[in-house]
Amino acid sequence: MEINVDRELLQMAAKAVGIELHFGENDYPHTKLGGLSVCWNPLTDDGDALRLAVKLRMELDLSYPEARAKGTGGWVDIDGEPEDEYVDTRRAIVRAAAEIGRSMPAPFTLPLADQAFADELSKVRSPLPLKGERV
Repeated sequence: MEINVDRELLQMAAKAVGIELHFGENDYPHTKLGGLSVCWNPLTDDGDALRLAVKLRMELDLSYPEARAKGTGGWVDIDGEPEDEYVDTRRAIVRAAAEIGRSMPAPFTLPLADQAFADELSKVRSPLPLKGERV
């Protein structure tokens, strides 16, 4: 998929859960938690995708050969290849979350209730290493 399309999907999905998303070098998405920069990409990270689905209380249907996630606009279907079932599932979750984010009024504000989500995310994510720091 095109980078701009993925970027918009990620921005709208982040909006749905109250994350202010930034794009750094090579368009890699990250957010700030406690003053630290943390990677957040549910299109490529299973944990981020699952936390996104749980936070939004999504209904998932992972019947082979398609993945489906239910957002505000109904079911989002992703028909894919058997070797891409994880990619397809993450994309279905992000697309459904993006529908929710698009339906939210502008301007974007971070709800205080989503601090618990940010705290949970920070437990499983370490900050990006500083330049020259060993990982």
